[in-house]
Amino acid sequence: MQQQEPRDGHVRFGINTLLWSASDAGAGEWVRKAAGLGFDVIEFAVFEPAEVDSAAVNSALDETGLEVTLCTIMTPERDLISDDPGPREIAKRYIRETVLLGEKLGAHAFGGPHYAPVGKLVGRGRTPEEWERAVEGLREVGRFAHDHGICLCLEPLNRFETYFLNIAADAIALVDEIDSEGVAVMLDTFHMNIEEKDPAAAIRACGDRLRHFHACGSDRGTPGRDSIGWEAIIGALEDIDYSHAAVIESFVPGIEEIAAAAAIWRDIEPSADDIAVDGLDFLRGSGL
Repeated sequence: MQQQEPRDGHVRFGINTLLWSASDAGAGEWVRKAAGLGFDVIEFAVFEPAEVDSAAVNSALDETGLEVTLCTIMTPERDLISDDPGPREIAKRYIRETVLLGEKLGAHAFGGPHYAPVGKLVGRGRTPEEWERAVEGLREVGRFAHDHGICLCLEPLNRFETYFLNIAADAIALVDEIDSEGVAVMLDTFHMNIEEKDPAAAIRACGDRLRHFHACGSDRGTPGRDSIGWEAIIGALEDIDYSHAAVIESFVPGIEEIAAAAAIWRDIEPSADDIAVDGLDFLRGSGL
């Protein structure tokens, strides 16, 4: 598929496929479902790049006109900060293969915690050696991503999911040290609500480094039906002229693999589609 540049000056609203599936199969049908619900963007959580049927996805994208973003699934063997070079190489191979998939699908943003597996906790803070491994590895794959029209958007996670990168200030420092056009910052309101003293200030500090955004409820439910200060968040995004995708990422207990990883033990909302539909209504009415 020929890549199409995202429309400038306009936030597009998206939905992440983890709301409905923990598989790379049937990706084309999720495109049609997202389009039917009124989304502008479909975000694929990529488990194994080779298992995504890019021809079927491109057919659905051509049919619907949706844009695409990607997000990482960094499993335990994919680890850029490991002291073992094996997991570092596996992580880089996964990122490169996913970038090539994104190129086929016309994606421009590939977000997530590329630096380490989600849930990796070692009982201490990060070390200078781990930071250097992240800089080195992400600089390498960032160059590759940029050469293929993709930006790696690094996401800070909350302290219960990673010890390496928790706040926007650290993501900014990492991106600035990497100093690559292929690497930028991603923020997620769920994680920000836990870690940032002032989420709006964190957004403003990112400025044009912020290239991807997850608009998620404080309880991982519907954005706008939660305790997040959305007015301040939206104001900060407007202040930096944010014009990339704003994607809803949520999970339901019926998708057992994802529910276990995200600690979703109850029905936060009546259904997955309720999260998607009501969340999209809120975001479209937010003024972004």
